[in-house]
Parts: sequence; C-alpha cells; structure tokens
Amino acid sequence: MAIVEGSKLPDIDLATPGGGRLNLRDYAGKPFVLYFYPKDDTAGCTREAQDFSQLYPDFRALGADILGVSLDTPAKHQKFIDKYELTVPLATDDARAAIDAFGIWVEKSLYGRTYMGIDRSTFLFDAKGVLVRAWRRVRVPGHAAAVLEAVEALD
Repeated sequence: MAIVEGSKLPDIDLATPGGGRLNLRDYAGKPFVLYFYPKDDTAGCTREAQDFSQLYPDFRALGADILGVSLDTPAKHQKFIDKYELTVPLATDDARAAIDAFGIWVEKSLYGRTYMGIDRSTFLFDAKGVLVRAWRRVRVPGHAAAVLEAVEALD
C-alpha cells in the first residue's frame, strides 16, 4: 500500500551524486519536501528543478529541506546539476524502494505508446516526519510556489 497522509517518513536509503547515501528518515525534525520526477534534462523536469532551485533559499529560510528523486544515476544527476546550476539536492532511487513506497510507478502514455514510469509527485512532511500533503500528477508551472505556500502554512 502506498504512503498516505498521516504516514511517517519511510526508512529508505537513496544514492547521492557525490557517491554517498542518505536515508529519508534523516529529514525528520524539520519540514521536508520530497519530489519525484521522471527524468533529468527533459523540459518539464528541468523547469521543475529550476523552480525549486530558485525558491530553495525561501524554503531554507522556513527551515525546510527539499530533495528531488528520480531513477537517473548519481553521475547523470551531477551532470544535470552542473548544466543548469541547480541548488536543490537530488538523489537516485536505485532500488526503486521510494518510488514503490509512494505508489508513483504508474502506466503512462505518450504518442499512443504506453509504458511504466514515475508519476511526477510531491510530498510534504512536517517537522515530526508525518506526511501532511501530497500532490500527484503534478503540472510544473506554479507548482514549486504552491509547495512553498504549503510550507509557510505549516504550524
């Protein structure tokens, strides 16, 4: 069953571009925005990463962390970060554990072809590590600003 509002941050390890690992539970203790996106260096994913990077100082000023996650390799993430001067941290779900836990591996369709992929989704956890808001099937324009407003509204 997919993680739903009221669920705690799961105990899942992800790979980082620097060659390290992080655990989602490490983000408990402060507001945390976890966003999943299909693929580095594509139009929508680039715009989303740029939007979150632009607003990253505002999220940090509220004490919130952000993490973008896809299936791309850590090396591909680093190239993506360097190419667009992204400031938002990225991680790789190399075991697809987070993608499965959040229930975002879905059937998609493009030009009449169906395939399985990541449903662009964002999850907001409060400082206690509890999921308080989920956005699924995200449309990029204005999304990062809407997430920032939700963080501002946290108690």
